[in-house]
Amino acid sequence: MTERQPSWPATPPPVPPHGAAPSHAAVSPPGAVPPHGGARPPSDVVPPSVYQHPGRPGYAPRPVPQPPPGFYARPPSGLFPGPSRPIYREPHPITAAPVLSGFGATLLWFALFGGLAHDLATYAWWTIVASITAWAMAIVLTLLGDRGVAVGIALASGLGLSIAAAFVGTRWIDTYDWPLW
Repeated sequence: MTERQPSWPATPPPVPPHGAAPSHAAVSPPGAVPPHGGARPPSDVVPPSVYQHPGRPGYAPRPVPQPPPGFYARPPSGLFPGPSRPIYREPHPITAAPVLSGFGATLLWFALFGGLAHDLATYAWWTIVASITAWAMAIVLTLLGDRGVAVGIALASGLGLSIAAAFVGTRWIDTYDWPLW
């Protein structure tokens, strides 16, 4: 037998057989004497989660990576093996109530501006003015306020402007005269 040289790796701890109860301390082979002559220090104790695979002695199992802080993963369904994808959630979700309130307020806004008109040309121009002011308000609300209300304003503004454009286009097709000049 040869002597153990300092550059040689230490003997790996024994691997418990499959199904055996794990022991919490490493067991020295019979007749082995630690190099310092006494009992093994606590650093040689192998925790039960670091046992090696019986078929591959000398290789420690690959550590399981821990997710970063703030990472929320959905529980696996079992259909596809492996880790699931992270779920990204909107910090300020848009719900239906603010969208509907912005839509209703903008419809009232367009009705008030439409009430100032006395013919199609003035109705179209007042609708254009109302839509520009509504879009400006939607931009302000998008940047500083409630984005749900801004979405409702943008929807109603687009609807109101398209209705006015349909009336202008219908008049233009019927009379061959552009009604806005």
